[in-house]
Amino acid sequence: MVKSGRTSGVTYGVVRRVDVLTKIDYGEGYGEQNIGGFEIGPDPSRDETMELSEGGDSGAVWMFRSGNGRTSRVMAGLHFAGDAGGGAESAIACLPASVFEKLDISLSPTTYETVRAEAAAAPGHGYDAGFLGDDVALPTLSADLAKDIAPVKDGGEVVHHTHFSLTMSASRRLARWVAWNIDGESLKKLSRSSIKFQLDPQIEAEHQMGDEVYKANDLDRGHLARRADLTWGPRAEAQQANEDSFYFTNISPQINSFNQSSRGGLWGRLEDAVYDEVEVDRLRLSVFGGPVFHDDDREYRGVRIPREFWKVLAYTTDGQLTAKAFLLTQNLDQLETLDLQEFKTYQVTLDELSERTGVQFAPALAEQPVPEGLTEPRVVETSGDVAW
Repeated sequence: MVKSGRTSGVTYGVVRRVDVLTKIDYGEGYGEQNIGGFEIGPDPSRDETMELSEGGDSGAVWMFRSGNGRTSRVMAGLHFAGDAGGGAESAIACLPASVFEKLDISLSPTTYETVRAEAAAAPGHGYDAGFLGDDVALPTLSADLAKDIAPVKDGGEVVHHTHFSLTMSASRRLARWVAWNIDGESLKKLSRSSIKFQLDPQIEAEHQMGDEVYKANDLDRGHLARRADLTWGPRAEAQQANEDSFYFTNISPQINSFNQSSRGGLWGRLEDAVYDEVEVDRLRLSVFGGPVFHDDDREYRGVRIPREFWKVLAYTTDGQLTAKAFLLTQNLDQLETLDLQEFKTYQVTLDELSERTGVQFAPALAEQPVPEGLTEPRVVETSGDVAW
C-alpha cells in the first residue's frame, strides 16, 4: 500500500492486522472512544525505518498497489494515527465505508442518484401514518369538499412526495391539506440555491397555481410543508425531499413579511415551541397544515388569496399521543398594494378547525382531550413577524 501524507510524504506499508480497535481518551465531554480500523507496518521491500505517520498526516488516503508495483485505483483506508516514536513503526487506518457511513456521504455519484431515484419512485413514500407509533392517518375532506379534489394522474386523490403527502383543490388550485413527518434526530441543513419552483408532474397544470401570480409584486411562494422540516434521513433522501418541497402543489401565495423566516419565523417557531415545552419522544412529529378557503377571499390576478392558514402538530410524550391545532389569520386591507395590516395566531380545538376548513382528522387525533382551558380560540402571544 502507499499513501502521501502532508508531513511524512510518500510512504509504503503492508497490512499487519485487520479489525483493530484503538481506544483514545478525548477528554472532558467526549471521554474514551473506540476507533475501529486496521494496522499497517512498513513495507519490507522498502526502507523499513521510514516514518509511516507524522503529525498532520491524518486523513491521508492509503491506496492498494497492484502486483506490478503500480498504485491501483482502490482505496484501502484513511490514515488515522501512528507511533509517536520509539519501538516498531506502525500506523492505524480506518475503513472508508465506516467513515462514509458516519459522515453520511458517498464518493459515487451513481449511488447517490440511485438512492434519490429510489426515494422518488418508492410507492407510498410520502407521509407515514405510523411514524409516531400510533396510527395517525391522513386527513379526509367533508362530502362537499371531496367533490372538489383535483385528480392525481395515476387515478388517486392524494399526491405523495418524499416525506409529505397532499390533496389539491381543483377550484382554488392550491392544496386543501398537506401532511408531513419530521425526524428531528436526522435533520440535514441543505441549501435551497439553484432549486427552482416547478409544476407538479402528478397533477394537471390547470389545477395548480404557477408563477403567473407571483411576478412583479410582494407575494412569496410560501411553502406549506416547511422545506427545513422535510430534509431528514440519508443525505440523498433528504436532498430529494428538499427538491420535492418546491413543487407548486406545496406552495401558497403569501405576503413576504408573513412568509420569510428571516423576519422572525413566528409561524415556523410553533413547532420549535413544542420542543421547548415538552420532551417530544425521539424528536418526531407528524404535522398537518394548509390554507383556509373563504368565498370572500380577496381576488388578485384572477385567483383568490387565502387570508388564513392552519397547522396541527401531533407528537408523543411518554408514549402519550398529543395534538395541538393553530390558526393564523392575516387581514389583508388592500391586496392590490399588498399591505399586511394585522396578523394573529390562535390555538383552537380540532373540532373548530374541522368546522372552519372541512378537513377531518384521524380518529387517533380526534380522540385526544381538549387542552385544558381551551373552550374557545386562544390568542397565542408572539412577537416579530411570521413565517409559514
